[in-house]
Parts: sequence; structure tokens; C-alpha cells
Amino acid sequence: MNTPRMAAGTGGSGGQPDLRRRHEILQRLQHERNTRLAQVTAMESDKPNANKDLVTAQTTAIRMVLAEIDAAVDRVHDGSYGVCHRCEERIPVGRLEILPYVRYCVRCQQVAL
Repeated sequence: MNTPRMAAGTGGSGGQPDLRRRHEILQRLQHERNTRLAQVTAMESDKPNANKDLVTAQTTAIRMVLAEIDAAVDRVHDGSYGVCHRCEERIPVGRLEILPYVRYCVRCQQVAL
């Protein structure tokens, strides 16, 4: 399989992003991760006052996003960040700015649902 390399803000040889852009992507992903961890911590600390089923559902959903964020960090390191996992086209930078951990372009995401 001939997979295109890092899409967002590429520069330099082979489509690899410059170090500054790579650092920005990793910072954005770390911010997303920290935000989700804070949400889980807040929900779990408020257990006595919350509906247990609701808290469980919410924390499960957040933990799934955390796994997606971790996978996106791996893609940054292996050079496949910003490439759709289905069609292998570059994911638009605007989409990555909104959801920096996204695996699919909009078209393929709609098919996956």
C-alpha cells in the first residue's frame, strides 16, 4: 500500500511536516487529551450526586476519544497523521483543526457511520 505521508502543514522532504508544525500538532493533541482527562476526573469525583449510568456512559465515551487522541499521536510519529484511513487522501487542514485526532475525511466518515 502506498500511503501518503503527513498531510497537515507539510514541508520539507517526503511530505513530512517541519518540526514546528509537528510540535504544534502534538501540543494540540496534548491539550485535547488534558481536557478529556479533566472531564473524566470531574465526573468521577461527582459520583454521589450523579446518575451512575449517565456517568458511566459519559466516561466511556470520553475514554474512547482519549484512545483516538493517543492513536493520532502515534500517527504523528509514524508520519501518517492527516491521511484518511479509508481512501488514503489527505484530510483537510480545517477538519484537523476542529478534530485533531480524526482518522477519516468527511466523505469517508459519513460512509463509516
